[in-house]
Amino acid sequence: MSRIGIMGGTFNPIHFAHLILAESSYEELKLDKVLFMPSKKPPHKLNENIVSDDHRVCMLQLAIQDNPHFEVSCMELEREGITYTADTLRELNDNYPEDEFYFILGADSLYQIEDWWKPKEIFNLTNIVAAGRDHVTSQELTRQAAHLKELFGARIHLLNTPNMDISSKMLRQCLSNGKSIRYYVPDSVEQYIRTQNLYIEHETLSVDLKG
Repeated sequence: MSRIGIMGGTFNPIHFAHLILAESSYEELKLDKVLFMPSKKPPHKLNENIVSDDHRVCMLQLAIQDNPHFEVSCMELEREGITYTADTLRELNDNYPEDEFYFILGADSLYQIEDWWKPKEIFNLTNIVAAGRDHVTSQELTRQAAHLKELFGARIHLLNTPNMDISSKMLRQCLSNGKSIRYYVPDSVEQYIRTQNLYIEHETLSVDLKG
């Protein structure tokens, strides 16, 4: 049996908080590997400007290229329609029944997961790994984990990691305003973004439409 971590998200773009969370999960839970799984159409981001699947996969591959226990999985990109975590976890469990899965998320998602599609099924199919974010205290996180355990029988592990308030949205805004994102993303990812001229036009268009 393999212990496999799942890092889902749009990765628009991937940044160091994603990588640190994945590495911390790998070490603390003694995982065999962590899959970075970019989502195609997450229901909570249908109106967000997301660069192409190919660009996001390229940035992921660049970010993890020197880490042998990180892999990119295009499983959700290959599935049509809206991307639901419950569907992904069901497919993983059906295809790899001998493996144990650990779904890695930030504190903000731990508070939203009750409203996700089929939360009971999510908790039945995977272990949840959560880390602090957005200035959520460890006491608040512990209370939320206890609530989900009581309500759904959830298996939740709270990571002992630093609280890193970096978001992809913040980085996109920096790029659209001509500000540096150095030290927020791997150098190879920043170079790719600059070379491909990503996000600048997307974010400007978003601002123009709102104005």
